[in-house]
Amino acid sequence: TSYWEHAAPDLLISKLNSGYNKNLFCIPKHYEEDIERVFIPHGLILDRTERLARDIMQDMGSHHIVALCVLKGGYKFFADLLDHIKALNQNGDKSVPITVDFVRIKSYCVSKFLFLGKLILLISYWGRVGEGKNRACLLIKMTNRSPGYRPDYIGFEIPDKFVVGYALDYNEYFRDLNHICILKEKAKEKYKI
Repeated sequence: TSYWEHAAPDLLISKLNSGYNKNLFCIPKHYEEDIERVFIPHGLILDRTERLARDIMQDMGSHHIVALCVLKGGYKFFADLLDHIKALNQNGDKSVPITVDFVRIKSYCVSKFLFLGKLILLISYWGRVGEGKNRACLLIKMTNRSPGYRPDYIGFEIPDKFVVGYALDYNEYFRDLNHICILKEKAKEKYKI
């Protein structure tokens, strides 16, 4: 069986979803010709991130949380998720201390982070991060090559499409897009190093 057969249907963006017409959204002029479609609109990303923050706060109890951001692609998701957690800390029934740290890794492989007595929330853009106490990621790309790894908190499960935006780049471009977008094939050549 493929990994797709085990995907959570409420998180799944269908293989058939081709996204939204980019003309319905604000796209920076310098990227208009490079974007094929808007795949996940910014508002949907923020709504899903707020839901993840609520789930995390419910699950963490009163434990001290060490939020570890995997840079660079995880910074927007990290900041938005922590903003929602901070709002829940201020306005909710319970409050937990949170400290933050950052790690920049190229292989998306984290091993043996040790923070005694603290709950680690490892936050990345893609669900390719290895060991850690708890893991939150915005996107999981479902392919037949997937080893079946599932983070504890997932924003969206997406088909095997080449996406950029919301801090995810292609050769350092497109991080400044608010939406997650599908890149045109000719743009890959244009921005190739």
